[in-house]
Amino acid sequence: MQVSMRELKSHLARYIKQARMGQALEITSHRKVVARLSGVPSSEDSAMSRLLASGAANWQGGKPVGAALKLMAKGTPVSQIVLDDRG
Repeated sequence: MQVSMRELKSHLARYIKQARMGQALEITSHRKVVARLSGVPSSEDSAMSRLLASGAANWQGGKPVGAALKLMAKGTPVSQIVLDDRG
């Protein structure tokens, strides 16, 4: 659905309600599409929620723990390579 910027400003609440219900809106200025307005999907539909519900993933409520990977410095630092390349 296309709606002019003027119409959008005049009836913003109506168009926000339509976007919430899933209607995608194209906002026009001088008959050219300049933006699109769409609703935000509910968090219940997220992929993470589906994984948790199916049991494929679990979460204890805490922050995620980082990987035990520790990077070791080997060779020439990138900053030195850049400086050498600049001459």
